[in-house]
Amino acid sequence: MIRIQGITKSFSGEEVLKGIDASFVPGKCNLIIGLSGSGKTVLLKSIIGLHHQDSGEIYFDDKRQHDMTAKELKLLRQNMGVVFQASALLTSLSVRENVQMPLDFFSNMDDKTKAERVDYCLDRVRIPPEAIDKSPSELSGGMQKRVAIARAIVMNPKYLFCDEPNSGLDPETAIVIDELIKSITLEYNMTTVINTHDMNSVLEIGDNVLLLKNGVKAWEGSSAEILATDDESVVSYVFRSNLFKKVRQAFRDMA
Repeated sequence: MIRIQGITKSFSGEEVLKGIDASFVPGKCNLIIGLSGSGKTVLLKSIIGLHHQDSGEIYFDDKRQHDMTAKELKLLRQNMGVVFQASALLTSLSVRENVQMPLDFFSNMDDKTKAERVDYCLDRVRIPPEAIDKSPSELSGGMQKRVAIARAIVMNPKYLFCDEPNSGLDPETAIVIDELIKSITLEYNMTTVINTHDMNSVLEIGDNVLLLKNGVKAWEGSSAEILATDDESVVSYVFRSNLFKKVRQAFRDMA
């Protein structure tokens, strides 16, 4: 579990995060949504440790990050898997080598055990055997995302962070990636935190949804509650398109 209290962050005197409180629970997909500039990416990077918040506290399983020793912080980082928006795969390495890289840096596994773990993760995200020795540049965008997910879970992390995992993907592939992240979250009981603009993801896998607006928490709830709420912040953001307006109305007609 991850808990944040009163997180603030400013850049060049402009306050981007204004006292955010939230909890992200294990075994669920915790989504952060909001317009561009609302603070989503800054919040995600603050939790990961790529930004240092100006004030507020971040707790991992009730352990305050500020109180962690250097050894505890190193272990915490090893328990984090990250799927970056652009996948961030090294084209100079093969698919297998990309996935194995965290094991090379952070584990004491022998080569045989590493290979078995890599094979398991690649199979888990359904990478075909003929793609394993290719460069990531030879793969489709959806396949690259799968490789990025395999690399993120190869260390069997407690926490999985995904920054716009469906960015640049066609709708069908985006659904596949959502289903993959959801199933992995459940299988490993990970605390998964996802930044997204994809409203289909919000409605399909949004176990817990945090809506940011102008750097503050505007709303928090589940995908089912999103469909039922009359909160103006949610309605104006999630149901801007005619399609999602119809989805919302159909849900209300059935209720």
